[in-house]
Amino acid sequence: MEIKSRLLKQLDKEIAEARSPVPAACLKARRAILLARHGALNEAREQLTVLHQMAFQHPHPEVGAWLHLAEGLMSYYTDFGSSAQEKIQRALSIARNIQQVEVEALSHAWLAQLAYVRHDLPVVLTHAAECLRVAAPEHHVARGRVHMVLGVCWQYAGQLDQALPWFQRSRAYAAADGDDATISALMYNMAVMRTAQVRWKALATAAAQAPELLLGVDSVKHYDAAVGAAVLAELTPLLRAQILTIQGDFVQAKALYEEHLPLAISRGLARLGSSLMSDLAWCRLNCDQPEAALQQARESEVELDPLCDVDDRAATHTRLAQIFAAVGEADRAAHHAERAAAEWAEFARQQREWGDALAASGLKADPLRR
Repeated sequence: MEIKSRLLKQLDKEIAEARSPVPAACLKARRAILLARHGALNEAREQLTVLHQMAFQHPHPEVGAWLHLAEGLMSYYTDFGSSAQEKIQRALSIARNIQQVEVEALSHAWLAQLAYVRHDLPVVLTHAAECLRVAAPEHHVARGRVHMVLGVCWQYAGQLDQALPWFQRSRAYAAADGDDATISALMYNMAVMRTAQVRWKALATAAAQAPELLLGVDSVKHYDAAVGAAVLAELTPLLRAQILTIQGDFVQAKALYEEHLPLAISRGLARLGSSLMSDLAWCRLNCDQPEAALQQARESEVELDPLCDVDDRAATHTRLAQIFAAVGEADRAAHHAERAAAEWAEFARQQREWGDALAASGLKADPLRR
């Protein structure tokens, strides 16, 4: 897929104009990071291999900082695993020692994102505050990323009105650079959070139609196709499957889950497995496959990780309660219904806690320039 990015073209121009090897190598590392963010992992790896060979022969701390950051993001986009944390932390340490502010700001922004994935809000706030403190006004990628992370945090807390200024500023930073990868990630994360909120309500009451959800996820797909972004190619179909399940289109949802869920789990998203497996079981039950549904539901029980996000645990227990009630296993259904009620209560408490902590942090979105 051809990457159509104004930011990539600008980096290519700056690389061609670089007057010495060290600035050129740093720009090439930035280019590799952008390729990884677009999902062009093979091309990014080729670029990084060349840079590592050069750095081995002619070591330089600034190049090393950029390479550690690049390797951290390669790990993140390859399998969404935890190895990214250590590599980005190393980039941060080197950047601080040599006063390379751009790498420092970017490292803080990405460590904030990784902390959000773990739902470690105190660490999110620490890195976000440091990013906003050290990043220069022209460090659009770092500021855009950290604004997106804080917007998602506010939305997770159930306060969309507080999230919107952060999302708006993130988009403005990305647009200023022609950073299509950030815009794609922003569109996807907003669609994820909106879908999650409707899903919470649907599980608590009855199926909701919410036709605008499919428009949102289709917008991500079309935008990625237009700009040459592939990093969300495996995740967007699962988001669409969740929406179709909410809307009661079980046949299409089942097909999407069956095609894309195994690969997503193999790429490091096992923490979501139990929730999405329970959705798949529900789809199979509603497609007149009770035996397959029951088998899938039991697998979801086994895969339910007590350390996964509380809303995913609540959704899993709710869906399992519905399935076991439908197949006549009343005791098991009652057990999951009880656990679901407890987890939803814990989720509501967590949302209040997040809202209070975000408000107390004093962090404010950068003002939009008119």
